[in-house]
Amino acid sequence: MDSEQTFLKNYDPSKYDRPSVTVDTLVYTVINKENSNYRKLPEKVFKVLLIKRKKHPFKDYWAIPGGFIYMDENLEDAARRELKEETNIEDIYLEQLYTYGDVGRDPRTRVISCCYMSLIDSMQFEVKASDDAKDAKWFEIKYKLIDEEKKKKDNGYRKKKIYQLNLVCEEIVLETTLHVMIEAHGRNTSVKRKIVSTHLIAFDHALAISYGIERLRNKIEYTDIVFNLMPEEFTLTELQQVYEVILDKKLLKANFRRKVSDMVIETNAYTKDKGHRPSKLYRFNPNRKEKLI
Repeated sequence: MDSEQTFLKNYDPSKYDRPSVTVDTLVYTVINKENSNYRKLPEKVFKVLLIKRKKHPFKDYWAIPGGFIYMDENLEDAARRELKEETNIEDIYLEQLYTYGDVGRDPRTRVISCCYMSLIDSMQFEVKASDDAKDAKWFEIKYKLIDEEKKKKDNGYRKKKIYQLNLVCEEIVLETTLHVMIEAHGRNTSVKRKIVSTHLIAFDHALAISYGIERLRNKIEYTDIVFNLMPEEFTLTELQQVYEVILDKKLLKANFRRKVSDMVIETNAYTKDKGHRPSKLYRFNPNRKEKLI
């Protein structure tokens, strides 16, 4: 009987098709909106980082930072390298979001993409396009459920949710309409996402952007991921604003403060902003116990 060493020595990797593999990285942030009234607390804006493609396919379209992996490179290492090369951002936490592998998603060849996601305080980084990115910009996110249809079926139902995704940066407006199809049969549920129409967003990246938003809205309810957006010291009002802009809904102040009470540590410092009453400053509590739903 042949040994495994002999088997591997004689193994022919061309026996199976070898699709190309890419990595993409969604980077989200929340920043203060410009405010002409210094007495009013600035509003928060939820944004995603996109690069403008320098080459075909989808030349001059906007895309998630990413690219092809090297044969001797781990997936996360490739994601970090591509992010650094295209946007100048490095040394941030990453988590895998989803793997996209629909046939025909890339006009060049069969491409499977592993998508990563991160939340950062954008004030800590200088975004600068390079490599094969013509430009890199933060786009304000507007993601809304605009319609919903539900039909009952034997032992289940079929639901179609229609979302509108608009990404805005100065005069640039990127638009996508998506359908999320949910089918339930007894205890089994399947979810499929489909781009119905899109404008100036490369590949199927609108699917990843929208799914990343939904994942974030879910994760900030039971993890401390949101603190990656916060400075070292912050007020509870600022923290609540960040939650609200990501969730796209208003939160009751008392309920919110109970929710985050074990996530923060009170300091002895106060804000010194002109035009506002001093507010207590807090820090993230690294020793908090993880809340589970």
